Order: sequence, then C-alpha cells, then structure tokens
Amino acid sequence: MFTALDLAVDYSVRLMASLFEVRSFTRSWMTTGFMIAYVYLAGLLILFLARAAIAAVIEAMARRNAFGLTNTIARERGIAAYRAWLPLERIRPPHVPQDIWEERFAWPADNRPPYPPLWRRVMRAMLAYTLVIAAVAALFQAFTPFPLLTWVGNAFARLR
Repeated sequence: MFTALDLAVDYSVRLMASLFEVRSFTRSWMTTGFMIAYVYLAGLLILFLARAAIAAVIEAMARRNAFGLTNTIARERGIAAYRAWLPLERIRPPHVPQDIWEERFAWPADNRPPYPPLWRRVMRAMLAYTLVIAAVAALFQAFTPFPLLTWVGNAFARLR
C-alpha cells in the first residue's frame, strides 16, 4: 500500500516537473501535498465503499424482514417518500401484494396529505422562533449587562 502511494506521488511530482520548473523546496512541498491528497482520496473511497456495503446489508435485511426492519424503514422514510423513492419498493417483500403495501405505507385513505397545511406550518415556525428569541432576550436581560428587553421596548415606543 505504501509502495503504491509512493509510486503515485512520485509519478505526480514528475508529471508536474515536466510541465514547469520544480526546485527542491517546491518538490518537497508537492510531495507532501500529493501524499496528503492521495491519502484523503483513499479515505473517501473507503468511506464510500463502506456506506454502499452498509446500505446493501440493511436493504437485504429489510427485504427478508430480519429484526422487523421492513416496517421500521418504511415508516422512517415516510408517507410522501414512499411515492417518491424507489428503495421502498425494492424492500417490499415478494409475498406482500402492492395494494396491501400501499395501504400500510402510502397516503391516507381520504387522500389528504399526511402533513399540516402550509399556513399552519409557517405559523408554528414563526411562533417557535418568536419564543426562542424572546427567551434569549430575557436571558440577556437577566444575566448580562445589556438591557436588551429595555432597548426593544424603547424601540417600539419610538415607532408609535
């Protein structure tokens, strides 16, 4: 493995030296740089292969319903994801018919989306952000020398 790394680094440095003039100091920096780059590339390749292997094992286990993973994975990926993603169809066991599978994991029976309307989600997010900002302002008022709530109150008083 180290021999292959040395050969790749040496080849890359010689290739760069053929394109432009490389002196000893530049050559040492290029050797170090290429070595680090190749090690990172090898690490990324190993992580990519490990991710692909883990995904394949989980998918195979879900197809055979090992440890009850089929229902867990289908619910985790969600109702909307079922219609959009092919992996849920790939994990459907062959003995379960398509219509029964869709009944269990597809859209609700009344054909309404499985999430609240947009206006409700926006209002909930605005309320949550307002509460967090108010809590942070109260903590600033109580524990720091900055009278943040007083400043905000004065700013609103000037607007009237």
